[in-house]
Amino acid sequence: MRVIKESGPVGVMGAREALELALNSELDLVEIASQAVPPVCKIMDYGKFCFERKKKEKEAKKRQHVTEVKEVKFSVNISDGDMDTKIRHVLKFLSDGNKVKICVRLKGREIRYPKLGFDAIDRFYKKCSDNVEKEKPPVLEGRQVVVIFVKKNVFNVPKIDK
Repeated sequence: MRVIKESGPVGVMGAREALELALNSELDLVEIASQAVPPVCKIMDYGKFCFERKKKEKEAKKRQHVTEVKEVKFSVNISDGDMDTKIRHVLKFLSDGNKVKICVRLKGREIRYPKLGFDAIDRFYKKCSDNVEKEKPPVLEGRQVVVIFVKKNVFNVPKIDK
């Protein structure tokens, strides 16, 4: 097997010789690449290696941001002032890096006229279309019309076909 130390390559030797070399230096013999010909082993402190790997994984997990889907609900007859308040909430959620699910509830006989829900979403979208875009078109789900808004990609330049 090919043996490597922290300082550099040692050479090709038998398994017993490599194990003795590791024991003499009070370190562990760890197989790095078993598929290689000959297999590659490294002489290192395995406990320290595992600790540092876990530490790096923990640090990477700490830095990552999980995207949540926040939900904003309103009815078909929402007033303009209330809609402006909802828009401020949506823009704050989007600036935090989240997606926003807009739900327009259809109450009572409004379910017969789902176009009212779609119109309410269009009014909402027109008021904040500078900052948001629809992930998918609005959909009727049960007694509510639902759409998901995401932050508008400023660098999204349309392709020009030649």
